[in-house]
Amino acid sequence: MTETSTTLPLRAVDVFEEQLAALSDEFSTIARERAALDAREARLLARSAALADAMADSLVSHDETPAQRKALVRRSACAALAMATRSSEHTVQRATGDAERLVADAPAVLSALEAGRISGRHARTITDQLRDIPAHGRAAFVERILPIAEQSTVARLQQRCRVLRERLHPESITVRAAHRRVEVEPAADGMAWVHLFTTAPVAIAIGERLDALVGAAHLTDDDRTCQQLRADALGSLCVSGVTTTDQTDHQGRRSPIARPVEVLDDLQPTVNLTVPVLSLLGVTETPSILDGYGPIDPETAARLAVNAPSMTRVLTHPETSSVLSVGRQQYRVPADLQRAVRLRDVTCRAPGCGRRARVCDLDHSVAWADGGTTSVGNLACVCRHHHRLKHLPGWSLDHRPDGVLDWTTPDGKRHRTVPDADPPF
Repeated sequence: MTETSTTLPLRAVDVFEEQLAALSDEFSTIARERAALDAREARLLARSAALADAMADSLVSHDETPAQRKALVRRSACAALAMATRSSEHTVQRATGDAERLVADAPAVLSALEAGRISGRHARTITDQLRDIPAHGRAAFVERILPIAEQSTVARLQQRCRVLRERLHPESITVRAAHRRVEVEPAADGMAWVHLFTTAPVAIAIGERLDALVGAAHLTDDDRTCQQLRADALGSLCVSGVTTTDQTDHQGRRSPIARPVEVLDDLQPTVNLTVPVLSLLGVTETPSILDGYGPIDPETAARLAVNAPSMTRVLTHPETSSVLSVGRQQYRVPADLQRAVRLRDVTCRAPGCGRRARVCDLDHSVAWADGGTTSVGNLACVCRHHHRLKHLPGWSLDHRPDGVLDWTTPDGKRHRTVPDADPPF
């Protein structure tokens, strides 16, 4: 009994270790192959940039400066590659810039990537830092950071890269501060992310201010979590300039931090709000559609409607979802036509572009000079960038019924986009 009880576990351990070793070897092989593909892609993207630069003077009018000609043809090439892979143009443009830095400034990093000694994420971490390092310091940076990359996780490499970059080039701190920005990213369930990229002292000060406000709120037996209070405090400060609300609880105490539903009362947006007709009548709770975001709950829609000094309400049929009204009474006919097209398209109609329709050009698919009409069937929302690309050699656009657009890119590929709006027009 003793021999059996000690032998069986040993066999199980042997089997586990043997199979795990095989899985580990295969996992490592896949990682090396992926790294080699990333290196191959980097060389291809660098070639595409070189091709665009070489052809720019032949493809674009010399009314543009040489730099503008190169930039426009580069964007045309990136747009074609992005549409061919259903990627965003920004992603392809960024990857192209990284590829050029790899090929020109960090060939040793590219060789390590091809050999599978580092991953694509390691390589991108290094090229991210090279973007802000002066040309004369890049070779020294790569020489010192590459051995670290071959032995470190990406997170560890990022930390070492930041330290080394600042040690070699202290001025890069000032350069980075110029890149501060705020971005809004829609999320699910009527929520959204607000990303603030700012200097470290400002970010830390914001966190400390929110912590102080949360501490004061806990003294009032507030039932929200710390993270909810931090989010509510920041939202209230940005929208109202204060954190308190005039409303009081059942014991007559004023809340130190306004809740999101209370902050809504301070909003005065100009919005496009699509409202199902039965929801408007209170028969159903079908979500309304807020332009630039998506579905929102009926209570939020009602609050926005009350406070909005200017709003276009679109009524939709409860069964077919066809449009019943776009509020024609408040605009002249040309304005109604613009509003109808923007509501139909929602975003720029170029493949993969998400720029909101309200800031896009209203483009005649068939030019007015060529006999095109100013009608829903010949108008589409196209951002200024794609509007310019559309007129470059190799690009064409066919406007089909129901707002369907067929794009042809310079690589000869065809891409179809359909209106984002639900219902269709």
